[in-house]
Amino acid sequence: MSARIRVEAVGRPCPLPVLELAKAARGAAPGTILELEASDPAIERDVGAWCAASGHRLLSSGWVKGIFHAEVCVG
Repeated sequence: MSARIRVEAVGRPCPLPVLELAKAARGAAPGTILELEASDPAIERDVGAWCAASGHRLLSSGWVKGIFHAEVCVG
C-alpha cells in the first residue's frame, strides 16, 4: 500500500496550493499519493500543468461543493 500525504489548501490563493503540493512531493518517496484539497478557481489547470512539468502523475481530480480534490502519484 502506498503512503498518503494530505495537502490541505482550501482558502489559499494561487499559487499557494501548487507550492504546497510541490513541497509535499519533495519530501515524499516515489509512489506516495498526495491528496490535495483546494478552493482556488485556477487550481484544476495549475495541478495538471505542475504534474506535466514535474513528472508526477495526476490520478484523479474533480470538484465537489466548491472544493477541488486531486490525487497525485509522486514519480
